[in-house]
Amino acid sequence: MILGRIYRKYLKNNLFMKIILFFSVITIITIITFSYLMFRSMSDAAVRRQLDVQKGAIESVSNYIGGKYESVQRMMRDIYRDGELAANTSYFMEHPYQDYIKYRLDRFYNESGSTTDTVQYFKNQIEDDRDIVSLMLYSADLQQLYAYNSINQFKIIPTNASRSFVPDAMYLKEDANVSLSNIWIRKAVDLPDVPMYSVRVPMNNKQSLRNMGQLLVYFDTEKVQTSLSRFEDELKGSILVLSGEGDVIFDTSGLYYGKKFPYLEQINSTYDDDVLGEETVITKLTQSQGGFTVLSAVPKRELAKTYRGLRNTIVTISSICILFAIVIPSLFISNFARRTYGIVRFTRRVRNGDMTARIADERDDELGLISKSFNSMLDELNLYIDRVYKAEIKQKHTELSALEARVNPHFLYNTLEVIRMRAISQGAGDVAEMIYSLSVLFKGYVRQKARYTLKDELEACRMYLELFRIRYKDRFAYDIRCDKDLENKIVQKMILQPVIENYILYGVMPNRNDNRIIIDIDRTAEEGGLRAVVSDNGRGIAPDRLAQVRQGLLDPKMNSESFGLGSIHERLTLLYGNSYGVAVQSEEGNGTTVTVCFPDVGEGEPEHV
Repeated sequence: MILGRIYRKYLKNNLFMKIILFFSVITIITIITFSYLMFRSMSDAAVRRQLDVQKGAIESVSNYIGGKYESVQRMMRDIYRDGELAANTSYFMEHPYQDYIKYRLDRFYNESGSTTDTVQYFKNQIEDDRDIVSLMLYSADLQQLYAYNSINQFKIIPTNASRSFVPDAMYLKEDANVSLSNIWIRKAVDLPDVPMYSVRVPMNNKQSLRNMGQLLVYFDTEKVQTSLSRFEDELKGSILVLSGEGDVIFDTSGLYYGKKFPYLEQINSTYDDDVLGEETVITKLTQSQGGFTVLSAVPKRELAKTYRGLRNTIVTISSICILFAIVIPSLFISNFARRTYGIVRFTRRVRNGDMTARIADERDDELGLISKSFNSMLDELNLYIDRVYKAEIKQKHTELSALEARVNPHFLYNTLEVIRMRAISQGAGDVAEMIYSLSVLFKGYVRQKARYTLKDELEACRMYLELFRIRYKDRFAYDIRCDKDLENKIVQKMILQPVIENYILYGVMPNRNDNRIIIDIDRTAEEGGLRAVVSDNGRGIAPDRLAQVRQGLLDPKMNSESFGLGSIHERLTLLYGNSYGVAVQSEEGNGTTVTVCFPDVGEGEPEHV
């Protein structure tokens, strides 16, 4: 009854709803099918990627232990290659240690030189490889064990078969291989009870090829863990190393070390990658020369963790897609309401100040006419704002004139104060020359010129600097550099003089004889720009004060002490934009550099803004 009522109310006479329902069902079935296939593919890829990590880990362990096995083999090869060392080693293995010492002394005196010492050779091997816990030489003829430990102690241990199990242990293992450390040998040498594995190599007389005994090296098992350091974050399950007899010589889980591996038969009968039982995936790598096998065992439940997050992600994305597949078609029903809301949304943007907003609706129905009327209204409003903005620019121009008027008295006060102090201190000796320079300077600023050029500004700066060159005599110098083709460029009045005034007031160091200021005029890298760089070697500006000055350039009202720089910066930015203005760099005690950037407005009459 309920389904029938829903059908009659929403579907029976509503073709659009039928289309939406049909489209939704097809979309849902497609999304579910695609999600399942994608999950199967990506989960298999995640498992393969994890197995590659496991394989890389066992290869790293195999290479590490194989490297230790090869290092022991290399010891014997080096002995056989060196005839003198081979002869000394054979004598050492076949005679008592006292006879070996006498033998070496005799050779030393008879051959007038030192001979290679077997004992020292093996000590050097331990020093070269810090992973060695103990290095032992077993003499089969003498039934003696010569042992070195990691702190270079050398011991001679008798191992008579009637009192020790060491000869039997050595007899049982004569082949070169990697195996678990023997408990009787460890007790005889007094080694600590820590995980170790051993590498055995038979030692033969180079001349007769008769077996003299064995070289036995014990390595620290814990150091094998270092070969897995780059896999720590991704490694799962356990990594085991099995000897040829099935003894576990390394186990990351710590469950089987020193024991027989319980699944040795299954391991021997499997390929490189297989499943052990029903719950564990194994990957193995056999090292035939060393006689050991490296094994990775990962429970399937841990492998499942690699794609558990993937499954949740796919389910979430599929659910969202299904939701959108149902919701989005349904939105077509409310098309008229959505268009109405679009008009409301754009009116809110205009209310928030976005005067570039437009409604992109070209249809000719009622909503389309409202949209076009709204766009026309915004166009008229922008024209009105444009007219008001021009009036505001004229107001800014008036403010600029006020700023210049404020600068001139400030400059005159400072200059007259300098002349007064000079007259008091020197008895008016060269005041006339200073007053002449000052009068010329006043005329340049008081006289109104239709074209005020860069040459005029630099001449005003020169006359100002002359005043202080006269005052400080040989303790002050200046240099003005400007290409001839730039001198007739039109500039704003007093865009450099306040910078120089700041240096005179705050930068000059009277106790120094090398005060210097340089004004350098050139073109900027950007086309149509000019740059004046004013650099000095004065006091510089402290970091805190420099930060205040720079902030004052952004907002001149915040820092009245830097009125001159702030006035220049504000005039340039108001007239020409934020790409022009003043930049200050300084280091306390190492001088200050002020860069003034202004546009190249040509050599004719300046453009009225």
